[in-house]
Amino acid sequence: MPIAKGDFVEIDYTGRVKDSGLIFDTTREEDAKSQGIGDENAKYGPVIVCIGEGQLLRGLEAFLEGKEPGKYQVLLAPEDAFGRKNAKYFQLMSLAKFKDQQVQPVPGLQVNIDGMYGVVKSVSGGRVVVDFNHPLAGRELEYEIEAHRIITEPKEKLDSFLRFYFSQSASSITDGAATITVKSDVPKPLQDKLCGEITRLMPEISSVSFISEAPNETKPQA
Repeated sequence: MPIAKGDFVEIDYTGRVKDSGLIFDTTREEDAKSQGIGDENAKYGPVIVCIGEGQLLRGLEAFLEGKEPGKYQVLLAPEDAFGRKNAKYFQLMSLAKFKDQQVQPVPGLQVNIDGMYGVVKSVSGGRVVVDFNHPLAGRELEYEIEAHRIITEPKEKLDSFLRFYFSQSASSITDGAATITVKSDVPKPLQDKLCGEITRLMPEISSVSFISEAPNETKPQA
C-alpha cells in the first residue's frame, strides 16, 4: 500500500550535506558513530512521523507520498530543504556589541545574539557581519531513508503523537474514546489543542480526555 498524506509511517534516515558528505542528522547509531557524532545519551532507532504535518522536511514528505515502504535515496534542492540563503538575515553589527558580551568575533565563530544563533562572516573597521540564516540554508542535502511500515493500529499512532509533547505518558482507547495519562498538569488550552489534533489526524478516535498524575504540593499541616 503506498504512503499517503496523513499516514503514520515508521522510518529510519540519515541526512548528509551533498558537497561534503557530512552527516547532520540520523536515526542510526552506526552512522552517527562513523561520523564521530555519536552521543551515548541519545536514543537512536526508528521514529514514527505523520506525513504532511511538517515533522519532516517538505521535500522528504513530498518524496515519500505515493511510495511503497522500502529503502530510498533522495537528493533535496535547497528550496525543498532549509531554503535558499536570504540576504535579509545577514546583519551588520557593531563590534562594541560583542565586546559588551566579552566575545571576540572571528569569521566562522558561532554566536548567540539576543537569542538568535548566527555565524560571523567578516570583521572589519569596527563592524561585524553575522549570517543568521539556517546553517544548512542554500545546501543540497542527500538522504538515505527507509520507510519500514505504515502504522494502522490506533494506539500506536496515538502514542507516537504524544511523544512529541510529553516525555512520559500512557494511553488507552475504548470504543473510540481515548484516555491520556501524563505526569504533569496539562493546561486547558493545550488539552483543547491536542484533542483537536488527535481527532483530526486519527478519525477512529472520537473523544479525548486527560488524567494528570502530577504530584500534589505538600500542604502545611495545621
